[in-house]
Amino acid sequence: MEIQIKVTPNANKNELIKTEAGYKARIQCPPVDGKANDALIKLLSKEFGVAKNSIEIIKGKTSRNKMVLIRDVD
Repeated sequence: MEIQIKVTPNANKNELIKTEAGYKARIQCPPVDGKANDALIKLLSKEFGVAKNSIEIIKGKTSRNKMVLIRDVD
């Protein structure tokens, strides 16, 4: 499944919020050296109950707006 996510780095806590347009993710990590992307993948893995290697950022690796592919979702 593909989902749209708007990421807010440097947040107070990690959380995923479902919206009408997709999802919003608040990530504690700064957007430096891919740390925020790694934290996003870890958060999505936990929320959707899939392995981290089943999640891929297919668009927007350096943007706040991302398209993410999640494989093996129940």
